[in-house]
Amino acid sequence: MGPEPEKDSPVRRRQVRSFVRRAGRMTPSQQRALDELWPVFGLDLEPGEQDLDNVFGRQAPRVLEIGFGNGDTLVQQASEDPETDYLGIEVHEPGVGHCLIAAREAGVTNLRLIAEDAIEALESRIPRHSISRINLYFPDPWPKKRHHKRRIVQPAFLDLCADCLEPQGSLHIATDWANYAEHIDAVFAESPRFTCVERREHDGDRPLDRPGTKFERRGLKLGHRIWDWRFDRVC
Repeated sequence: MGPEPEKDSPVRRRQVRSFVRRAGRMTPSQQRALDELWPVFGLDLEPGEQDLDNVFGRQAPRVLEIGFGNGDTLVQQASEDPETDYLGIEVHEPGVGHCLIAAREAGVTNLRLIAEDAIEALESRIPRHSISRINLYFPDPWPKKRHHKRRIVQPAFLDLCADCLEPQGSLHIATDWANYAEHIDAVFAESPRFTCVERREHDGDRPLDRPGTKFERRGLKLGHRIWDWRFDRVC
């Protein structure tokens, strides 16, 4: 073990991330989508808060989905709700490529994608009080106890979400892991910034104002139950 860094050392504590960048297999069509469609749907974040009115060319309610996976449900929502602007954050490049293809096929114009760490985007890129709803569907449960610190639902994350939400904006969460559901209940119980408007426990038959997802179907096949919440920002 080397010596501890001095106080003015450039060595910094490594940030605990809620995700692992998995390389995955990029198909040729996904790579073409990244090359050709990213300039259309991708949002390359510049330093400082983004002007979302300029990005979308209008003022409208805005929904942010964190960790959209392959993007099928995100594109579905954008297609069915053209009066709302949708932002999606995902770091898995094959999933981003898949979403770009789906967006092109659906012909949506109210969708933009961000390919960077959601925490960093919430901290310094998403304008304060600019989002009407945040969706966090089936985040990585990090089931092993020693990995619980990697779970994205933590007090600091709730503060970031509250800062980005409009007054009375909402945060919707779903999971299929019982232990994570307990964790979510405990973290929100200690937060003064959100109140739980609705909580559902079901077998995939009562999703709370959202489409079904691939990860939900995978969990149901494993015999998991589903938990859904809607939390409203109160301060």
